[in-house]
Amino acid sequence: MKTTCLQVTLIAALGGAAALVDAAAPEDPRVQRGRYLVMTSGCNDCHTPGYMEKDGEVEESAWLTGSPVGFQGPWGTTYPVNLRLYMQATTETRWLERARQPMRPPMPWFNLKAMTDGDLEAIFHYVRALGPVGDPAPPAAPPGIDVTTPYFDFAPKNLPQQARQ
Repeated sequence: MKTTCLQVTLIAALGGAAALVDAAAPEDPRVQRGRYLVMTSGCNDCHTPGYMEKDGEVEESAWLTGSPVGFQGPWGTTYPVNLRLYMQATTETRWLERARQPMRPPMPWFNLKAMTDGDLEAIFHYVRALGPVGDPAPPAAPPGIDVTTPYFDFAPKNLPQQARQ
């Protein structure tokens, strides 16, 4: 496994590599529920490289590792975060708070906001149980800033003319 600067920082902050893996075992009902929610809520569609292109046939070991392919629109360019690193660096309480706050497009944060605490906790424990893998996603870029990564263009095209008042 390639260790990133972020992971080294996390290891030091949490007191060792063992602290980075959730204590919840794979047979823990929260972990099982979290896996189900990740699969059915579309998390992998953006947060797992190649998931949609491969019709979901991606090894679970590669799930939720983020993507360097961005989404560009009027908000700028955003990237799907590496949830496996993110969940290692946060607490369950902070995750519950963050999941209910607005996020940059195209993240459907309103779906997370509508989930129960139990569902969000299950996602947290599942992702942590997967362990830290991969690299952080590129930082978001504000509107008008050119990026060198690949991206999907989410800018609306061919909008009808607005009627003048």
